[in-house]
Amino acid sequence: MTAYIVRRLILALFVLVMVTLVVFFAMRLLPGDPLVIYIGQSQQLASLSDEGLAQLRHEFGLDKPVLVQYGRWLGEIVRGDLGKSYRYDIPAWQVIKPRIPVTVELAALALLVSVLLGVPTGVVSAARQGSALDYALRVVSLAGLSMPSFWLGMLIILLLVFWAGWIPALTYVSPFEDLRAHLLQFLLPALAVGYRSSALIMRITRSSMLEVLREDYIRTAWAKGQRERIVVFRHALQNAILPVVTVIGIEFAFMIGGLVVTETVFNLPGVARYLVEAILWRDYPVVQNLVMFIAVVVVLANLTVDLLYGWLDPRIRYGTR
Repeated sequence: MTAYIVRRLILALFVLVMVTLVVFFAMRLLPGDPLVIYIGQSQQLASLSDEGLAQLRHEFGLDKPVLVQYGRWLGEIVRGDLGKSYRYDIPAWQVIKPRIPVTVELAALALLVSVLLGVPTGVVSAARQGSALDYALRVVSLAGLSMPSFWLGMLIILLLVFWAGWIPALTYVSPFEDLRAHLLQFLLPALAVGYRSSALIMRITRSSMLEVLREDYIRTAWAKGQRERIVVFRHALQNAILPVVTVIGIEFAFMIGGLVVTETVFNLPGVARYLVEAILWRDYPVVQNLVMFIAVVVVLANLTVDLLYGWLDPRIRYGTR
């Protein structure tokens, strides 16, 4: 297992280096000069002279060749320096840091909702294949896959306003200020995002369970008179859980970078929402570091899933391959 972890970490490092190349040079290919956009939005810099513009370009390091800028950025990452935001003229880490907990919390809550809804319903649907309950759960899952999470979020808000006359906080509420309001503010988007993900997890769980329930050892367990709970959860689910774990890991990685519209609808100052704003501003340091953060989450999620394989299925021995 140790050898496998070392190989995966080396591969993860290679992937992250490739990500740095793609994001760095892709940003430079986008039309629009970041300084022109920056100056156009700043009244203080509107009358900046050519000499002042050149000085500003030198301060931001944009007067250097692209390869030099790339090497400088990699060196800053190694030293733990994420550069300075073009838009706010402060270290990029100060801009990114308060937004990471918002997105991570929302993604974790949404993943929790999706697992608590998706796995049990998938197991029940498979165990009751062909029944009215099975068809009802499949319809509910298809509805979840068909409805965008942001649309469901807006629908939830409208229904709360119409029926209860209540609307969640329109500005971000810190858990240190009001924990109850904070949890209520995150509960609605977590339900909206989690419902869609639970539908996918439910379909994967059902499909995997149906395949396992047809195995010979399951029929043997039934023939021995084992109770349904033991056969379904101990024998079948334990062997059908690997594809479900894969989907759960992928969903969490997707949520970290794919909550743009949901964060916008619920006015949450998260990573995904701000990434779009930073791209529009051509704020290179912020965009590059936010994409790197998302890439690190994806790589770590995949590594965690692979390690869970070895824990869930003792037959897997990565270190001997």
